[in-house]
Amino acid sequence: MAVAESPVGGWSERWFGWRDRLLADPRFQRWAARFPLTKPIAEKRSRELFDLVAGFVYSQVLLACVRLNLFEELAAGPRRADDLAARLNLSTEAAERLLDAAVSLRLVRRAAGDRYGLGDLGAALRANPGVVAMIEHHHLLYADLADPVALLRRELAEPQLQAYWAYARSGAPAALDDPRVAAYSALMSASQPLVSGDILDAYDFGRHRCLMDVGGGEGAFLQAVAARVPGLDLRLFDLPPVAARAQARFDAAGLGHRARAHGGSFLDDELPQGADVISLVRVVHDHDAAAVQTLLAAVNRALPDDGTLVVAEPMAETKGAEPMGGAYFGFYLWAMGSGRPRSPKSLESLLERAGFTDLRWVPTARPMLTRLLTARPRR
Repeated sequence: MAVAESPVGGWSERWFGWRDRLLADPRFQRWAARFPLTKPIAEKRSRELFDLVAGFVYSQVLLACVRLNLFEELAAGPRRADDLAARLNLSTEAAERLLDAAVSLRLVRRAAGDRYGLGDLGAALRANPGVVAMIEHHHLLYADLADPVALLRRELAEPQLQAYWAYARSGAPAALDDPRVAAYSALMSASQPLVSGDILDAYDFGRHRCLMDVGGGEGAFLQAVAARVPGLDLRLFDLPPVAARAQARFDAAGLGHRARAHGGSFLDDELPQGADVISLVRVVHDHDAAAVQTLLAAVNRALPDDGTLVVAEPMAETKGAEPMGGAYFGFYLWAMGSGRPRSPKSLESLLERAGFTDLRWVPTARPMLTRLLTARPRR
């Protein structure tokens, strides 16, 4: 007698199906909102759903605060709404509307005497100019997301992020000129301090003699390394116009004697030899799988037998930051036209296929910003 096959997922899928039908039932929702034991859960879920609906408005309140320089205005101490209105070139009514919105988002706080001061998040932003630069930059992403279905179907006539990240869809990235790379190179430099300190706190580059940062932009990460590890020789590899900007930065900082920038494309050119450690900082997730395999193979060839690869970037499936990987980076990189957020497991698989072994995860202070993986070439 033939035995009927069990449905995929078995009992767990049946349970979730029952649960989904229950949660979608308006009668159950009304009951859960009134019953003392389920009321807190129902309220929490309602708030989470509303935040999803209103998230774009929240982001635009933040953008308005940044563009109006509100946090700098409040840095010296609390001010009244009418005083701020004049300084922000807004009517008092508009200033109050913005300030009340910012209070609800913890960007601003209410102070004594009908005044407004810096809130927890507003104060934190003042200490992170890289985050402010990203907030300003996001208007390009929001333009692409105005029609998210058209974005997913690749039907946008003029994708803003693809134009901004010129190398992502270029058939000849090494041929790009300086004007095409200047804006995104400056943005990456401004945001690099967000992760450089965490990387250097987690991994001791002092055990090496020469570090090459591939895809290192204008050299902000290597400058941070130089300050932390005085005796380390430094190399940078990036597209020719980006490398030229990096070398100028090194020379201006007095690092020209120990930091050299090399121009090329890791998709087409061999990487320079001589470094015993190579870093990829926020590089892998910017590229599709085929490009990543090309890059990792090039890194493997450039490293000596006892060399080390250090990969540092935000990851999908990071506990407590799942939306950052799955939603934010997922859609950002789709709009950019290249790359995807990767889980630790998928990154390990890419490294193993490229000939790396001895993979080790190194704890970082803020995993949502960057996680760190080291590996050695398999010979």
